[in-house]
Amino acid sequence: MLKQFLNLKLSQKLSPQQIQLMKLIQLPTQAFEQRLLEEMNENPALEAGKEEDEYEKDEFENEDYDDYDDAESERIDAEDINIDEYLSNDETPDYKTQANNYSDDDEDRETPFAAPVSFHQDLINQLNTFILNDEEREIAEFLVGSIDDMGYIRRSVPDMVDDMAFTQGIYTDEKMVEKMLQVIHELEPSGVGARDLQECLLLQLKHKTPTESVALATDIIENQFDAFTKKHYDKLLQKYNVSNEQLKKGIHEIEKLNPKPGGSFTGNNKVTENVVPDFAIRIVDNELELTLNGRNAPSLHVSKDYQEMMQTYKDSRDKSAQQKDAVQFIKQKLDSAKWFIDAIRQRQETLFVTMNAIMHYQEEYFLEGDETKLKPMILKDIADMVGLDISTISRVANSKYVETPYGTKLIKEFFSEAMKNDQGEDVSTLEIKKILQNTIEEEDKKKPLPDDQLAEILKEKGYPIARRTIAKYREQLDIPVARMRKKI
Repeated sequence: MLKQFLNLKLSQKLSPQQIQLMKLIQLPTQAFEQRLLEEMNENPALEAGKEEDEYEKDEFENEDYDDYDDAESERIDAEDINIDEYLSNDETPDYKTQANNYSDDDEDRETPFAAPVSFHQDLINQLNTFILNDEEREIAEFLVGSIDDMGYIRRSVPDMVDDMAFTQGIYTDEKMVEKMLQVIHELEPSGVGARDLQECLLLQLKHKTPTESVALATDIIENQFDAFTKKHYDKLLQKYNVSNEQLKKGIHEIEKLNPKPGGSFTGNNKVTENVVPDFAIRIVDNELELTLNGRNAPSLHVSKDYQEMMQTYKDSRDKSAQQKDAVQFIKQKLDSAKWFIDAIRQRQETLFVTMNAIMHYQEEYFLEGDETKLKPMILKDIADMVGLDISTISRVANSKYVETPYGTKLIKEFFSEAMKNDQGEDVSTLEIKKILQNTIEEEDKKKPLPDDQLAEILKEKGYPIARRTIAKYREQLDIPVARMRKKI
């Protein structure tokens, strides 16, 4: 039996240019600047700065592009190229005249970058101040290489002895490794090279000036570490027969210590990126004003030199094969340059309209700064407002920061799901989390509130939330369980 089927399949294939535009939209300011430098290095037809001759319209903006990136496309005949398309004197695109992309406070600054010394290199430099023989230095440097970014050595001494023998050809024993560990433990920051948290805290305490409180703190970490981590303060009071105030001072000495000594090193291998706001929101005459960071609006133009090369080819009577090859290359670079300039304009427009929609959607919050005024908002809400795809809104929200009168915020933090209050009204989960956080901050730290009591309190405030939901929100806020919040 013969059957016929009609199968309709709807698919969309993004062009290489569309994919590149999506990538540009996703980049925050600093990464965008790096991408811009890369493009200018790769394409000599793209130049920064303003040209002397400027007109109101860029003829390059609205031209159709040849898909020169398509490997399947045929070679373009140099004779068919309309060279006049590439000989415009107009180098300044429209978007440079859009004042809403700039702030009066924007300044043309170049941020100096220091060449930082890495965490591990700093430790090696410190080793050079110790008098060590060749064997000791090799072992010490191996140990430094075994320290992770948080400052710990997570491997056992026997494992390191074996590893040195097999991978480095260094034959030693556990006693020598332990001896070199003592040297590592003298390095800064204090606590580096510890095998676990207990040893890390002890190393830091031993470097402190001896006092009664430091002595108590050292004894607690050395002999009552489990009771301390579980905050069994009654047991510690009974064990050491000290007053509440004395124990409090001892605990305070421990709380001042750094559990991650490597993480505090400013020259760490892990890059600490300074957040550069992509937008700024200010309140002017009780109204919100949005600006896009001027660093997202570079002044670019197509190289006049490349246009002159086109003119030379046009005026030439004898067009050799070599000249024809050259004009192919020039056309490709000019097409790429004008596309990149237009892509930057599209990126700016996308960023601005998206953030503008978010600002007006959350207008009450931006005017007052009260996080409980944040409305439930999902990506689709903004996508519908501006007529863009949800994935585009996501790219903007996930990677961009906005400077507000209340601090610099990651845009995606303004998005949240809706929940019902006891009046049946939609409220933001951000609002509930803020109330939960405030409730925990106001609790008696001697008797912290467990999750079931927190659920009852929020219910009384008009938010019927289950205990498991309280636990989920508390974890998302990075707030520990009640027992761990207990203070003396």
